[in-house]
Amino acid sequence: MSRRGNCHDRAVAESFFQLLKRERIRRKTYLTRDDARRGVFEYIEMFYNPKRKHTNNGMLSPVDFEIRQQKLKQAGV
Repeated sequence: MSRRGNCHDRAVAESFFQLLKRERIRRKTYLTRDDARRGVFEYIEMFYNPKRKHTNNGMLSPVDFEIRQQKLKQAGV
């Protein structure tokens, strides 16, 4: 997967950035670079990780998925 020209290397990153642009960047005009940084941070930390459900995680948010994984690990599963 890590060889040059393999389109699947960046699939996850490309998917994330496509969602970021569609759901946040294109819906708002940022006056300064700091406003843009804050907007992206808020999207990732306040919505994408704690709330947005992902099909690859069994329709759980990344935060909920991590909590479930920790509980399974503690239970020895």
